Amino acid sequence: MSKTCSPPKRFPLAAVLLGAAGVLYPLLVYIGRAAVPPLAFVGVALALIALRLAVSRGSLARPWRAPLAGAAVAIAVLAPLDAQLAAKAYPVVLSLGVAALFGASLVRPPSLIERFARLTEPDLPPAGQAYCRKVTMAWTVWLLANAAVAAALALWGSEAAWALWTGLIAYLVMALLIGGEVLVRRRVRGRAGA
Repeated sequence: MSKTCSPPKRFPLAAVLLGAAGVLYPLLVYIGRAAVPPLAFVGVALALIALRLAVSRGSLARPWRAPLAGAAVAIAVLAPLDAQLAAKAYPVVLSLGVAALFGASLVRPPSLIERFARLTEPDLPPAGQAYCRKVTMAWTVWLLANAAVAAALALWGSEAAWALWTGLIAYLVMALLIGGEVLVRRRVRGRAGA
């Protein structure tokens, strides 16, 4: 096995900016909660999702549209029932939507990580496919756990705890997962090359 799975190397600027806005969203909600009505944050969340949908082009972006649309519908339905909770729902519904996408790819292969890997290695060997499936499973579990923690904090935790988890801790955990996966991948490739 010469390669296992590698993410695409280039990210469009719009995707990077939207990602940064998504990371900053919980901080903005926390800082502005006293001065800005919750429905304004709901509008920002829906605008972020709409922008993500607008920049989602090409065959790789197509699968992301349904989870994004589902996230928008969930926030829009929740908004008239509990605007404050709807403002905090953005990280929850995005995490659930992405988890659904990863999980669905396990049921209907190839796995999402394998699809990314095939961008750089079209003839991915069976061992690489199995490895990518395991990575996809790990991300599915993480995304579901993240959504559960974010939802619990939105419902029962303090606003500071919700903002800390959704705006910092969850991203640190994701960075650790990515870093750990890179190390494991190198080890797997080293064993396969030996």
